[in-house]
Amino acid sequence: MHAETLLDIAMMHSETLIVRARQGDQGAQGKLVQLWYKRIYNFGYKFFLDHDLAMEVSQKTFISMCRNLAGLQDIARFKSWLYKIAVNNCREEARKNKNSRSLSFDQVWNREAEESPAWEGSGQRLDNPERQLEQVELSDILQEALLELNEEQREVVIMKEYEGLKFREIAEVLNISENTVKSRMYYGLDGLRKILEKKNINKDTIGYEL
Repeated sequence: MHAETLLDIAMMHSETLIVRARQGDQGAQGKLVQLWYKRIYNFGYKFFLDHDLAMEVSQKTFISMCRNLAGLQDIARFKSWLYKIAVNNCREEARKNKNSRSLSFDQVWNREAEESPAWEGSGQRLDNPERQLEQVELSDILQEALLELNEEQREVVIMKEYEGLKFREIAEVLNISENTVKSRMYYGLDGLRKILEKKNINKDTIGYEL
C-alpha cells in the first residue's frame, strides 16, 4: 500500500544491524531505534490518539527491545517481535488508563509524520482548500472511529491498514491464526463502516470503501 522508501529499504536490509545490536553493540541498537521509532510511535498514536501515551509505549518498547534482543533466536522475525512488544505495552497502558484516560482530541495531529491508510486520500495537496479541509476533518473522524472498536479489532486494523503488515506477520505478533486475524479485520472494518454510517459518512464522502 505504501510506496517503497529508503527507510523501508533500510529496514529490509537491517539484518547485519540486528546481529550487531543483539551482540550488545549500543551504536547498532541506537540505529535500530532510529529506524523503527516512527513506526512504533505511529502505532501507539493510532491506538490511543494520545501523544503522551504513544511516547510512553514507544519508550518502553525500545527499552525492552535493547534488553531482550539477545534472546531473539530468528532475526528474520524481528519486525513481528518488535510489534509484539509494542502491542503488549499498548495493552498494559490501556489497562492502567482505562478509568482515568482522557483522549486528547484537541491535539494538533502532525499528518506529515503519519503513515496514512488508503482511505485518508493521497491527493490532498491537489485539492482546493475547501476540499482539503474536508479531508482533514474526515481523517480525524476516522481516527476517532478507530477508538470505538474493541481492542482486538483495533490492533489488527491499525497493523494492516496503517502499518502495512501482512496477515501472516500480524498472526505472529498476536500469536493467533491467520484466519483469526482475517476475521478480526473483517469485523473491525464492518464496525468502522457502521460507526461512520451513524455519522452520515460513506464511500462517496471519503472516496474509499471500507
